[in-house]
Amino acid sequence: MLIYVGRPLLLLVLYDLAVVIAYQVMHLNWIALPHIPLALFGSAIGIILGFRNQSAYARWWEARTLWGAVVNNSRSWGRQVTTSMLPSKSEEAEEVKQIQRRMVYLQIAYVHALRQHLRKLEPWPELAPLMSEQELNSLRNEKNVPLSIQEMMGNLLRECLMRGWIDRLQWQAMDESLNDLADAQGGAERIKNTPMPKQYDYFPQLFVHIYCVLLPLALVTNMGWFTPLGSTLVGFIFLALNKIGQDLEDPFENTIYDVPLTSITITIETNLRQLLGETTLPSATTPVEGVLW
Repeated sequence: MLIYVGRPLLLLVLYDLAVVIAYQVMHLNWIALPHIPLALFGSAIGIILGFRNQSAYARWWEARTLWGAVVNNSRSWGRQVTTSMLPSKSEEAEEVKQIQRRMVYLQIAYVHALRQHLRKLEPWPELAPLMSEQELNSLRNEKNVPLSIQEMMGNLLRECLMRGWIDRLQWQAMDESLNDLADAQGGAERIKNTPMPKQYDYFPQLFVHIYCVLLPLALVTNMGWFTPLGSTLVGFIFLALNKIGQDLEDPFENTIYDVPLTSITITIETNLRQLLGETTLPSATTPVEGVLW
């Protein structure tokens, strides 16, 4: 926890010690401000931080909800592909099986590409085992790789309809799954591309720092040499609350405070490969130092 708050807490401790030394040793009594209404200030700042943190957590939880929709619709897509598509001729059975495999692999590629897209990382190492070199080359100049993969899936779905492997109702249901995936992607991109207003960051941080500056000045008269203890403990609470809100604001920043996208996408890949009857599955992610990525 001390490492979490870090530099601001260290500066607060040094400042508290300086105030105590100035008051107790140098007898600079004028620096003491015992009549500051700390309780009122603290209550007001606590309300501000609580409101900001609630807004930040709402963004984080919406991001997790959107990825829950990605999980559900990925499973629906895999189930629809593997159970709804039937060859119109017996000699097409193997071709249909290959198309099913390709469509499921494209969905796996989609979720990995979406994860990397939101984290602003290159997706190519994750996509290489799932797509052909020609398909990868066609994506390298695209600004939105997940969207382009969805277009490939839509084209394959249309081909299946034209060849009679699915009927109109099945096509409509599968296309609806793609639409729901696109809706979830749009919501995640909205969170990623619309940061919290700067006022939500600047003013709570400013108020917390002002409060921490006033704390030892108000406490030194009554607490004397124990002022750093009381001031640091109270200041730590406010600094930690401020840091928590800042960490939750962007759930796709590729930090330990993110929605665990790597774990979610590997779960999706495992589920979809099992729908294809594969037994060679990716290893489940495990927490690293207590953090699930």
